[in-house]
Amino acid sequence: MPRVSEAHLAARREQIIEAATRCFVRNGFHQTSMQDVIREAGLSVGAFYRYFSSKAELIRAIAEEKVGSILATLDHLLEQDPPPPLAAALAELLTQVDANLAKPDGPVRIAVQVWGEAAHDPAFADLIGGIYGRIRASASALAERARSAGQLPPQADPEAVGAVMVGLVQGYIIQRVLVGRVDREVFLAGLDALIGHHPAVRPPAP
Repeated sequence: MPRVSEAHLAARREQIIEAATRCFVRNGFHQTSMQDVIREAGLSVGAFYRYFSSKAELIRAIAEEKVGSILATLDHLLEQDPPPPLAAALAELLTQVDANLAKPDGPVRIAVQVWGEAAHDPAFADLIGGIYGRIRASASALAERARSAGQLPPQADPEAVGAVMVGLVQGYIIQRVLVGRVDREVFLAGLDALIGHHPAVRPPAP
């Protein structure tokens, strides 16, 4: 019996992940059964379960794969010297969110479903905590570089800034998915007005 190549296994796994993403975006997490995903992927039951045994495993795989694009963006920003202004970095992340949501099967739409599950499912909470912990660590590193470059006041806490950046991206996603009438430029202009005119967060004058 010929041995199945690693490339074939990876391609089949990706086929299943993309099929599951389409199903979850189209019908929601709870309304999608494993049989729905199997049909969407065009595989036999045996072939499918060789790769995934539950919806939780599928969600984990989708999250791990798709969040890589956000981490790649943050890594790209971290490599720039001097570091970009944090407002520009946030704008780039929100641009990526918009590009993802423009696709009918963009996996960012699944994020809100998973966040809801994490509120009462410890397994999902651990999954989300691990993924966003990595994103927040990268955002905090970016804030640390910004502070070193004089873009933030010396007393600014990079971890606190990183947590706020992640929260802003999450809030933008929620408004785009649930409300759908949020303009990125208006969102960023509002953030600039809030930070630029609030004495508690405005950097001291040189």
